[in-house]
Amino acid sequence: MQLARFPRARFAHLPTPLEPMPRLSEVLGVELWVKRDDCTGLAGGGNKTRKLEFLLGEALEGGADTLVTQGAIQSNHVRQTAAAAARFGMGCSVILEARTGSTAEDYLGSGNVLLDRLLGATIRTVPAGSDMNAALEEDAESVRKRGGKPYIIPGGGSNTVGALGYVDCAWELRAQADQMDLTIDRLVTATGSAGTHAGLVAGFALAGADIPILGIGVRAPKDVQEANVHKLALATAEMLGHGERVSREMTVADCDYVGAGYGLVDDAVIDALKLAARTEGLLLDPVYSGKAMKGLIALAKQGRFKGERVVFLHTGGAQGLFGYHSILEPALL
Repeated sequence: MQLARFPRARFAHLPTPLEPMPRLSEVLGVELWVKRDDCTGLAGGGNKTRKLEFLLGEALEGGADTLVTQGAIQSNHVRQTAAAAARFGMGCSVILEARTGSTAEDYLGSGNVLLDRLLGATIRTVPAGSDMNAALEEDAESVRKRGGKPYIIPGGGSNTVGALGYVDCAWELRAQADQMDLTIDRLVTATGSAGTHAGLVAGFALAGADIPILGIGVRAPKDVQEANVHKLALATAEMLGHGERVSREMTVADCDYVGAGYGLVDDAVIDALKLAARTEGLLLDPVYSGKAMKGLIALAKQGRFKGERVVFLHTGGAQGLFGYHSILEPALL
């Protein structure tokens, strides 16, 4: 079960803090702590940095000179991948999907998109619903034709290699809690491309940590999301030699808070952003952590976490707030 046998490029600021949120806890009626994976350090941080340590390790070991990846237009993953490529002197070819349908100037050019360009990524945009796997292979082939060696990273860095970053996070969190004499009753986080959620499931299972995980869905229906997460968690645990420790019951997603769709912001998301900012100075993003907090708030009001100590895994992404300026600004008046 040693992660040391997998190549790894170390650049994340680890361990990330585990912090109490007393004012937010008082509002919610739940003892809430936050695992600050917005503080991983790479170009503003976020959860993809942990995944990229293992993905870059494999890419560098294989002699790749260009990272090829994809995401939605305001993708946090793309920003962090572009930063990792810059840090290691690699090219970065990016495909952005117009997934939300927004044509707002700030969405198309500010926030993460501006940072992608600042970091030197080569960007092309494709329509919503495009075959992103085919698009990745097209870009990889272009790299090969000009004499380069591409390394393809799936959306969100969510494959078994990337999920190792969250196996490591699960072990890190358990060690922190033990050092602090802190019993964790539940972990809540956003679940989207599945890598973070799956890595946590595999990590806790392999560590024998009896900490249930609730993923708040940001895109897919519950049955699809849970199937995707379980499949990846099982494959990750199998890669580490203990697939039998991962059961289907360990994967739980609540996808009732997606709203109108991926990356689309509603009043409850804005309220969640404001509440976290104005009680704890905590900046969430509109797509993942904000939507997960929307779900956590609603469930807390329903009494779902009564008597529990809950850890919220903050996946980062505050850089994307600027891409939603035209939507958020009127709500802040």
